[in-house]
Amino acid sequence: MSRRLPSMNALRAFEAVGRHLSFTRAAQELNVTHGALSRQVRLLEEWLGQPLFERGARRIALTERGADYLLDVGAAFDRIAAATARQFERDERRLLQVNAMATFTLRWLIPRLSSFQLGHPSIEVRLTTSNTPLQDLREPYDVAIRGGPERIPAHVAQKFLSETRIPVCSPKLIEQRPMAHPRDLARHTILHSATLPDVWSQWLVAARVPNLKPAGSITLEHFYLTLQAALDGVGVAMGPTALVADDVRAGRLVMPFREPALPARSYFTYVPDGCADDPAVRSFCAWLRRIAEA
Repeated sequence: MSRRLPSMNALRAFEAVGRHLSFTRAAQELNVTHGALSRQVRLLEEWLGQPLFERGARRIALTERGADYLLDVGAAFDRIAAATARQFERDERRLLQVNAMATFTLRWLIPRLSSFQLGHPSIEVRLTTSNTPLQDLREPYDVAIRGGPERIPAHVAQKFLSETRIPVCSPKLIEQRPMAHPRDLARHTILHSATLPDVWSQWLVAARVPNLKPAGSITLEHFYLTLQAALDGVGVAMGPTALVADDVRAGRLVMPFREPALPARSYFTYVPDGCADDPAVRSFCAWLRRIAEA
């Protein structure tokens, strides 16, 4: 069903003049000449078949019908303006600040982050890395990812990913020097991380070879460097299962032993109380849980 509508330019001219009760101020607002504005108002009056203004020598006033019409036209313009503003708001990208541990970010989060962006194009994730405890972290964040469980005041904590620790290495190391039993590690170089100095000794105790002496030992500053060295065939690393799962599936790393697997801390989201009901925060945390279960 077609609508019987006057010219939009004429309506805009009438609404501005009626609101200001001045052709001069209305012309300035709409950036048109006084004469052009006057013609648009005349066209609307002719289209309606009735005058909308009473014109005097120095002033104008709305007729009774003009005043009623202005109320309806002004309200319609207000609704159009509000609807347009909502469309712009939908297009604005919401900035979501996420702070996560460096190795987790490199090995797990970044390879999966594109799926969140595809599903939430209006949310821009600003990702920073830090291993600093949240109580000491000075940079702002909406979501932090750390090990847990931890009780952090004024934060909502939720687990989304579990893991254990087990040795991993490049397949070519297995080909060169097979490992059928944990004692075979004596023929290999063990890769240590300075941030987890005791994890290998704990595993060797659990594997019942506490006094094993490896062929060599290398300690690297960060855990992600240890995993990269394992990928490059330098030695055997103690791999967190969640962070090496993609490499194991792709055949870039292998697990020479299926047990023992050391228990490890789970990954948690920590959200400040003030952000807990933020739709972007809730979407991101729900996505983390969903992708971790996949």
